[in-house]
Amino acid sequence: MNIEEIRSLFPITKDAIYLNSASQAPLNTLVYDRLQKHLKTELNPVGKKAFDRNYIRRLLSKLLGGAPEEYALVTSTGVGLGIVAQGVDLKKGDNIVIPEYEHWNNIFPWLQLKEKGVEIRFAKTNADNSIDPKSIEKLVDNNTQIIAIAAVRFNSGFRPDLAAIGNIAHKNGALFVVDAAQAAGMIPIDVEKYQIDVMAGCGFKWLLGMHGTGFLYVSKRVIHKITPVLPGMYAADTYFDRLSYHEDSRKFETGTIAYALFDAWSAGLQLLLDIGINTIYEKALENTDLLIEGLREKGFEIVTPTKKRDERTAIVHFSTGSLDTTKILFKKLKIENVLVTLQAKNIRVSPNFFNTKTEIKNFLSLVSY
Repeated sequence: MNIEEIRSLFPITKDAIYLNSASQAPLNTLVYDRLQKHLKTELNPVGKKAFDRNYIRRLLSKLLGGAPEEYALVTSTGVGLGIVAQGVDLKKGDNIVIPEYEHWNNIFPWLQLKEKGVEIRFAKTNADNSIDPKSIEKLVDNNTQIIAIAAVRFNSGFRPDLAAIGNIAHKNGALFVVDAAQAAGMIPIDVEKYQIDVMAGCGFKWLLGMHGTGFLYVSKRVIHKITPVLPGMYAADTYFDRLSYHEDSRKFETGTIAYALFDAWSAGLQLLLDIGINTIYEKALENTDLLIEGLREKGFEIVTPTKKRDERTAIVHFSTGSLDTTKILFKKLKIENVLVTLQAKNIRVSPNFFNTKTEIKNFLSLVSY
């Protein structure tokens, strides 16, 4: 599939320069068409078949590793992480280690556990917004039950060393929990290679779905350590007089989900598989090479860590030096139909595999103090 064919699947590319996939992927025609097909079956449900949850699980396992039965279907990253936070048996004196300034979905579920007497320890980030695994390791002790971290930081685009951090967790008997919202579908992830115990993510960003779709991966190694907190009809065998949970990640599922959205999402997941995550990631680095070089030439402050290429992703944050001038630039870009995110004092640029070098160059021609 060449770039013209890929761009034809994303109608937004005809009307704007879309550099905002870290916020939400633009809807593609494959997902849209599958959604319409599903809705037609709702208009005339004669002969309608039950939704196959396992189909989504199989696609997710092909993209992210692990076995299909290790994936539960949930509605968002926050829901997935919340299920785990409430389901792990933690007590007063236990502690959880998290890097500072994580996304709220990877902070709030853990902070709530302070009510149980659980200590939350925040590892310091470096001056360049990177994370050294040693800063996490020095906070870990015999009472550390969980190390939680985002696979890609939403506020810098930094890609931490998951393998090293996973080793730290397992060496100390802690669960390794990963927020994959800004990573899944954009960078190569293998839950087994990185020794990830738990991983939650959403469909509406790099995985090319819509809001209301997501997943919770729980490795079969640790399935017994997490108790379901909202068991519904899909969490257990259908007895009337006893609760017999499934022995895999299905036990974390509740009741009916938005089947139309999940069915449509399957087309986005298949597109990612067809293109290949390694290809998508290489395109991300090529795009950000251009962005970083161009922004530096213009004298902007690059907030994203750039020392090591393998710590970079498709996300670049930069600043004009003041919030007022950054806001002015953001408004200018919006008028020109260049879509980015204004986040705190920075502008976040997040191109995807459908963006071209010409679009990156056009963006750079528009940015100035």
